[in-house]
Amino acid sequence: MSFQPAEMLVLRRFGDDQLVTLAKLAIETAFQPIVEAATGATFGYESLMRGFDRLGFGSPPELLDKAHDVGQLAELEQMINGRAFAGFSGLPGFTHRMLFINIDARLISLGTNFIERLAQQLIKASIRPSSICFELSERFDNTKDAAFTALINKLRHGGFKLAIDDFGVGFNGLKLLCDYPTDYVKIDRHFISGLDASPRKRHIVKQIVQMGHMLGARVIAEGVETEAEYIVCRDLGCDLVQGYYIARPTTHVGELQDTYPHLEQAGSGRRQTTTLDSILIRAQVQRLPAVRENDDLDNVFELFRKNPQQSFFPVLSANDEPRGVLHEYHVKAMIYHPFGRDLLKNRIYQRGISHFVTGTPIADLDTPAEQMLKIFAGIDGSDCVILTENLRYAGVLSASSLLKIINEKQLKTAQDQNPLTGLPGNRSIRDYVQDIMRDGSSTRFFCYCDFDNFKPFNDHYGFQKGDLAIGLFASLLRHHFVGEDKFLGHVGGDDFFIGMSGGSRAEIEERLTGLLSDFQTNVLDLYTPEDRTAGAIRAHDRSGGERHFPLMRCSIAVLEIAEGLMHADVNRVSASIAAIKASAKANPSGLVFSNLTEV
Repeated sequence: MSFQPAEMLVLRRFGDDQLVTLAKLAIETAFQPIVEAATGATFGYESLMRGFDRLGFGSPPELLDKAHDVGQLAELEQMINGRAFAGFSGLPGFTHRMLFINIDARLISLGTNFIERLAQQLIKASIRPSSICFELSERFDNTKDAAFTALINKLRHGGFKLAIDDFGVGFNGLKLLCDYPTDYVKIDRHFISGLDASPRKRHIVKQIVQMGHMLGARVIAEGVETEAEYIVCRDLGCDLVQGYYIARPTTHVGELQDTYPHLEQAGSGRRQTTTLDSILIRAQVQRLPAVRENDDLDNVFELFRKNPQQSFFPVLSANDEPRGVLHEYHVKAMIYHPFGRDLLKNRIYQRGISHFVTGTPIADLDTPAEQMLKIFAGIDGSDCVILTENLRYAGVLSASSLLKIINEKQLKTAQDQNPLTGLPGNRSIRDYVQDIMRDGSSTRFFCYCDFDNFKPFNDHYGFQKGDLAIGLFASLLRHHFVGEDKFLGHVGGDDFFIGMSGGSRAEIEERLTGLLSDFQTNVLDLYTPEDRTAGAIRAHDRSGGERHFPLMRCSIAVLEIAEGLMHADVNRVSASIAAIKASAKANPSGLVFSNLTEV
């Protein structure tokens, strides 16, 4: 059914008391996929209203505002949600998917009765409450209403999930995240638009992701419209993505897909390599038995009985997504009370697993160990970090396991250090390059330093003086480069590495020029006065013949990686450096810059 503009005006003017009746004729439900950032697999859908324009409204909020003004908001919401539930229950595989539905904060004043009505609608549609996530918009300051806390508790205990919508642009997103258990944080489109070209936005999104994971919430990037935005969201750790680049909202359910292959292909040239952190973490993962949030409490009692040494178990959703942990002390009173089990089975008591779940930090298996330690330390009283792979439960790490990983990493790093200079070696350099290449929040510089004419010097004066030259350069490196944003490494022999984040090319060039000058001046002390005067030494070349070689200096090839450019292929970096090393040696200054560009 369609309406002409003149008819719209009539409806807006004379149809207030019939708003819901007319909405039933005009409103349709559209579904927009929310997909896993790492795989492109469909995780769930957001239910969106379509057809509001047929009633003469410019947007869904306008229609909802009008319904509120004429006292029909609850009835309209019930109709819209009922249609969304019916449509969702007809989708293939819906039992393993989530449905995200916006909840109008103005319904709070109606008490919790509308939750009972929602529950009845779900029963008719054969949908479990745990498959429904209500989005709390920041359009309104929900927390000012005294009934808000009771509503949140009712939803949580009913098994529903909660998401903070439009995070970052409304009234109280941080307050909600701090004070209430939240399953999902949806980053507003404002921060996603142009993310690939804005270091400030990338920094903010990265902090939101880390904060959400620390509090046990999954992070959804809303409004992803370009491939570049998607790649940055994925690489910054967003768990889920939604937007026109993935798929537009549709009322034709046949257009929905189980997976979106173009996401997997996006940035497909980025090859993942295994880091030391990943190896150590995977070796310490404990795969505890898990409790399903829809399980009967009798199953929980039996699990504790069979595992008397275990004081908690992870709680998972129907699709293996972690929700938190269930502690023994939460249900101990019921376990040991003579009528405890009977009480829990009593429908009047109405307590299920969702009443006892405690939020726990969540991290991906490939999260660096130090970052995981920060996540763990950020939540007081946490028993573990729940680990995931592609959003699904992979195991847990206890505090003792995490400390063991850190200690073992420090030991491995110490073993990797060059004994002559005490600088990190090849393994540490490779891990640094891989990690920093995934962070496009600033310009990065990879500097490869190589002595010119070192072998003739080493052959002529002996390895002890050669070691003195290497030690001298390492000392100058530490003098010229200090700070957390700098990494110094010793590849081996007379090859060194400098990694830097931030700063301009001019600043880096000035610092490197000072290093080269100081080395060329100080290394002269290792030559005899005669060789210094001659400006050369006589030594054997690689073919065995004698000839004169200039005094030693250092040349540096610098690879600059622009802001926003992220890559995981360390071999590509090495190949790019190899291509400019010869240019650095041939340059009179010994210093050459080059850019790493997209393929």
